Order: sequence, then C-alpha cells, then structure tokens
Amino acid sequence: MSDSSSTAAPSRAALFTAFALVYLIWGSTYLVMKFAVASMPPLLMAGTRYAMAGGLLYGFMRWRGEPAPTLRGWGYAVFIGVCLLGFGNGGTTLGVMYLPSGITALLVATVPMFLAVLGWLSGISARPTKWVALGLGAGMTGMYLLAAHPTATAVKEPGHQGLGMGIVLLASLVWSIGSLYAKNHQPAPSPFASGGIQMLCGGVAMLIVGFVRGEADGFTLAQVTTKSWVAYVYLVTFGSIVAFTAYIWLLRAVEPALAGTYAFVNPVVAVLLGWAFAGESLNPEMLGGAALIVLAVALVLLGGRKVGAGPAPARH
Repeated sequence: MSDSSSTAAPSRAALFTAFALVYLIWGSTYLVMKFAVASMPPLLMAGTRYAMAGGLLYGFMRWRGEPAPTLRGWGYAVFIGVCLLGFGNGGTTLGVMYLPSGITALLVATVPMFLAVLGWLSGISARPTKWVALGLGAGMTGMYLLAAHPTATAVKEPGHQGLGMGIVLLASLVWSIGSLYAKNHQPAPSPFASGGIQMLCGGVAMLIVGFVRGEADGFTLAQVTTKSWVAYVYLVTFGSIVAFTAYIWLLRAVEPALAGTYAFVNPVVAVLLGWAFAGESLNPEMLGGAALIVLAVALVLLGGRKVGAGPAPARH
C-alpha cells in the first residue's frame, strides 16, 4: 500500500483486504495483549513493542527518502506519542490485567464519544447532532450496565474490575485529547513517518514509567512463556505495523467515517475471541451494555458525518 495519494480509485480487493486487516487484527489485539502480559511486565511489554515498531517504520521511511522531522516536529511527536500511546495504549495494557479483553475493547470504543464532546467543547468540531447526542446517551447507559454487573471471569489481578475500568476510561480520555491535538500538529508530512516517531516516543515513555514502577525488578526473560512471546511478536508485527499501515491507507482511500467503523467492529471481534479462546463470559446485562456501546459508537461516528466528524484514531 502506497503512502502517496493515488489518482486512481482503489480496487475492491484492496479495500476489502485493508478493512479485513483493521477489523480482525485490531479486534484481536485485546486478547493477545492479555496473553502477553500473563508473563511479561505490562508497560515494559507495551513500551518495547511500540519502540521497536516505531523505530522500524520510521527507519524504513527515512530509507525511502523521507526527510527528518524538525525539532518542533519531534516536540509534537513526544506530546502526541505520550497521550496516544503512553497513556492510551499503556492504560489499556494495564486494564487487561484487571478486565476481560472483551470488556476492555468495549470501554476503548468510547473514544469516539470523548472525541465528539471534547471536539465540540474545544471548538474543533461542530455541536453534536441529535443522533450523536442519542449515541452519547446510549454509551453512558451501556457503560453503567458494564460497571454494575461485573463478570466472574478470572483475570491476572482479580477483584479490581472497578479500578481496571477507571484506568481504561482515563486512558481513552487522554487518548482523545492527544488525537484532537494531533489534528493540527503533525510531526512530519508523511503520515507513516509521523506514526513511526509517535510510536517511538510513546514506547520510550512507557519504558521509562515501567522502570520507575519497578517492573524490571526480579524480572527475567526466562520466565516469559512461549505463548507470551508469540503474542508479543504478533503485536509488534501485525498489531503495530501491518494494521496501522492499512488504516493509514484507508484514511486516504475512503471517507473518514467509513474508515472509523473499526471502532464498533473491533469490540465485537474482541468479545467473540475472548469467549472462544479465553473462557470469558458475559451475563445478559453485560451483553445489553455491550450492544448499547456498539450502537452508541455507530451513532456517534455515522451521525456526525455531515459535520465533519472524523474517525476514532488508531490505538492498538
């Protein structure tokens, strides 16, 4: 997939492939993160994942002739990377230690709702339409149902579902703030180079916090299971590079709102994979909450198309 704008319309096969990559790979990353942190320190895992993926992507773009970012561009990359990845993905990675992967994905799906409200309050986007407002109400109701009816599924840190939900929602809020800032503060002309240095900066930030938290104390590579290593490699290659590149290409090939539909497809994929491969269960109230959140994200994304509402940014 080229990083330059194409004058010819993309083929159906290319569009189908790109959507399939974004829908399926990003929907699977929540469960895969859960496998990775089962024997790896969460922030050190996520930090090395993004630092490695970002370094590879940025190095490739420089090899292709992309100019180096300015000092100001690096400043933008640090702020955006810390918000989107340091807080956003770092918080999500911590959250899967306390929550089933499907619930984590549903909470992350609130990002478009945060974007709609914060964008309006900051003057970046127009006032939410009635459909967006209806979606916000449905999303709040869905989150209440999830919080009020916790799952009995065992997690690495049982008994802390409320803490996990708070961490993921805060991560989603900070992710949204960084996303709005990024609309007018791009680190580099190429979206791929920008993404690479943002991942690199965010990964380094997570590594610093991970070391400060003491995650390296007593940790040895010998304790990492084969399952966690496979999950880690999948996250670096498919989750951070392949799907991210497909998403960036989609942003240039289709309407932003259409590209942003991943935000309400990914939770469905995550819930099904968690049920099929990790024994995660949902009671009827939580299924209702999940349905409301998916409906809410659909209303917020598609209901805001005429007022220029963009997609929820890449987060995986």
